[in-house]
Amino acid sequence: MTDKHGGDHAILREDLYGTTPEPTYAGALSFMRRKYTRDLNGVDVAVTGVPLDTATTNRPGARLGPRAIRAASSIMAWERPYGMEFDPFDKLAVVDYGDCFFDFGRPQQVPDEIEKHASDIIGQGPGLLSLGGDHFVAYPLLKAHAKKFGAPLSLIHFDAHSDTWADEDGRIDHGTMFFHAAKQGLVDPATSVQVGLRTTNHDTLGFNVLDAPWVHDNGIDAIVDKIRSVVGDRPVYLTFDIDCLDPSCAPGTGTPVCGGLTTHQALSILRGLAGVNIVGMDVVEVAPAYDVGEITALAAAALCMEMLYLYACRPAA
Repeated sequence: MTDKHGGDHAILREDLYGTTPEPTYAGALSFMRRKYTRDLNGVDVAVTGVPLDTATTNRPGARLGPRAIRAASSIMAWERPYGMEFDPFDKLAVVDYGDCFFDFGRPQQVPDEIEKHASDIIGQGPGLLSLGGDHFVAYPLLKAHAKKFGAPLSLIHFDAHSDTWADEDGRIDHGTMFFHAAKQGLVDPATSVQVGLRTTNHDTLGFNVLDAPWVHDNGIDAIVDKIRSVVGDRPVYLTFDIDCLDPSCAPGTGTPVCGGLTTHQALSILRGLAGVNIVGMDVVEVAPAYDVGEITALAAAALCMEMLYLYACRPAA
């Protein structure tokens, strides 16, 4: 696609396919300069922000994560990411749908609003890449995807924390949602994998755990092989908490934990999962107030591109 407009592709782009450069330092921002639109006709993937951070247990600020990821992505939007066999935007029509709207003053209604927002999008056909927001948002997103693709889904979960702490009261909490997802049959722990954990929770609920020391000791190929063997060809929801990365790579997050994955490890693992049956995906917990030089937001944007590559590589329906 040639640039007929001299920039502002987020507004003026006509062709939903292809990658074209515009100045990285200027112009209207969207995720990877994709067109901002709520017209999903002919769209393969919609990118949406879910700016919630009232479920955090430590530092807030992830409500600004979607904005930060979009801004950081502009530096990447001029060519396909290095090493990919093809440009995902040559195969996928991707748009930026904007953010999920909810009334923060009515917190008990927020989960249903997020679920409805996701269901409205995927119900029209496109896949969904969600930008958090704190990690609680994955729970209503999972509900929407399980309704469409059938429960239970398999979960590939990158995180420093298990997010499976027991809760019987239905808290809106970013540390309990996968407890509920497992108990409610939204995900199947036996065919799900948690990668990079390094906080103590003795009750795994049956999830396959490849903790951070296991990742460091065994290497990328072994991790990829293990994940593939666990999830097989089942429909997979992929969720990536940016605090899976070590704080040296991602300081801009609410609950950083030392000893995590490097950005290289995380990107390489995702690249190795090409062909897995991804049906939904998110990147969460970017809190730009604590970032340094936008390295956390930039890592998140790069992870999002790897997810789009995986979505483009998924088996034909």
